[in-house]
Amino acid sequence: MATEKLVNNETPAIFNALHLFVFGCSLLVYNIHSIAKIFRSRRAGQQPGVRLPQFVYFVTGAAGLVLALTGFTIFTPAMIEGCLVLGVLSFAYSLPILPFKNRKRLREYGWLKILALAGVWTVVTSVLPVLYWHHTVSKYPFEILLRFAFIFTLCIIFDLRDVRRDAAENIQTLPNTIGLKNSYRLIDISILIFIALSLLQYFRYPVWERFAGSFITAVLTHYVALYLRRHPTERRYALLGDGLMLVYVALVFLLP
Repeated sequence: MATEKLVNNETPAIFNALHLFVFGCSLLVYNIHSIAKIFRSRRAGQQPGVRLPQFVYFVTGAAGLVLALTGFTIFTPAMIEGCLVLGVLSFAYSLPILPFKNRKRLREYGWLKILALAGVWTVVTSVLPVLYWHHTVSKYPFEILLRFAFIFTLCIIFDLRDVRRDAAENIQTLPNTIGLKNSYRLIDISILIFIALSLLQYFRYPVWERFAGSFITAVLTHYVALYLRRHPTERRYALLGDGLMLVYVALVFLLP
């Protein structure tokens, strides 16, 4: 929605075909991850490590599939082809579909995983809206780059949350490769890049509330990363880490 407001110079409707499609795909992908975990546990004769009753994942996954399929009736062929690539990358995160001998899931490749996650969500939240409203992607390079810098920062934060579990599974994520201290330095570097790109975009599209929203979000991201370092719980990561995206878009829309 933040990208749509930039390209159309007006606040988009909350419910449109693109939003329903992205919401449906999110439901489908995240539930597929849980469904895959359920089947793996069943094959191993173990209890599935999921928090909700198992049928919930199948019902919400099916609902997501229905919403996702609606997008293929309204998108251009180019958008459909792009979405199929994004879908393969998303499913490859937890499903063993990669054509490699030992490691067949994307999440087992630390650096590749974080770049793929940041790349997929960057395309979904910046490139797709531009194409959906029939604008030229090349007109908004800084919107795409700053979105990648922001989401990449959040991906590092969540990799830090999973650092012990990933190390136990021999997954060389970015924090396990460069160390915790350098990971927090990289977070600050990514935040500074996000601010710099936001400033460059301001010079091209002088909308002060967008830059103000980016700057405030960047400062909050820095302090959220420090807070989660001292108080790492699943609920705090979900509320504060993921919540930063909502803060960003709220500032873009609410600042006068």
